[in-house]
Amino acid sequence: MSRKVLLIEDEPNITEAIRFLLTREGWQVETHAEGTDAVEVIVASRPDLVILDVMLPGKSGMDILRDLRELEGMSKLPVLMLTARGQLRDREMAEKAGVSRFMTKPFSNTEVLTAVRDLHAQASQG
Repeated sequence: MSRKVLLIEDEPNITEAIRFLLTREGWQVETHAEGTDAVEVIVASRPDLVILDVMLPGKSGMDILRDLRELEGMSKLPVLMLTARGQLRDREMAEKAGVSRFMTKPFSNTEVLTAVRDLHAQASQG
């Protein structure tokens, strides 16, 4: 099974940190920094997992997630959502939209790796 992650994040330092971390673990990491065409990029990329920032230029991660979940074949795609705002309301909105896991910034490398491994393992079994 392939191990491809699509990281949709507009902060270059976070993008580079996550890319470095996952590449070292053997993942193929593609990145995208724009919300407007993120759904199309996800569909074209066919990743095993998406890491999605909530606040993106053009379109929010919440809207991207909702749009993605409405597409055929995308309801089970694991999505790890990252946010600088970890309020309960944000978490509840993400869960309603169909997020697989929700993580608040700042996060540790261990947290990201554990979440990615868990989500990939769950998807592989399902």
